[in-house]
Amino acid sequence: MPARNTIFLSLALGWAEVLGAHDIVIGVNALDYSGYPDCRPEFVRAFESLANLATRAGVEGARFHVHTPLISMSKAEIIRRGTELNLDYGLTHSCYDPLPSGRPCERCDSCVLRARGFEAAGVSDPLLVR
Repeated sequence: MPARNTIFLSLALGWAEVLGAHDIVIGVNALDYSGYPDCRPEFVRAFESLANLATRAGVEGARFHVHTPLISMSKAEIIRRGTELNLDYGLTHSCYDPLPSGRPCERCDSCVLRARGFEAAGVSDPLLVR
């Protein structure tokens, strides 16, 4: 999905300004970004600058900050960290072309990266338990 994170951040920015919040958190990952430029640190820095120019709060001196806690972690590190935090990976979804049943296709870039991450972390992906 081209510009997906740009869209997510734009919506989050608008809502943050309504709420009076100045911190936005997004789970982009630059190491396994699968060819999407809006997962890179350069994009995030540019969006943060844009946020401070494009909003009333920013123009009036408030500073928006975009936090990216996963940006430099490998997929395996992300999965291990989620496991440590008791994240239910059965509630997560990565596939760009799921089957009619909702099961992951296991072929798209996102499925392949997810599978590699789970394998490298030594954790079973609950979405693939048959």
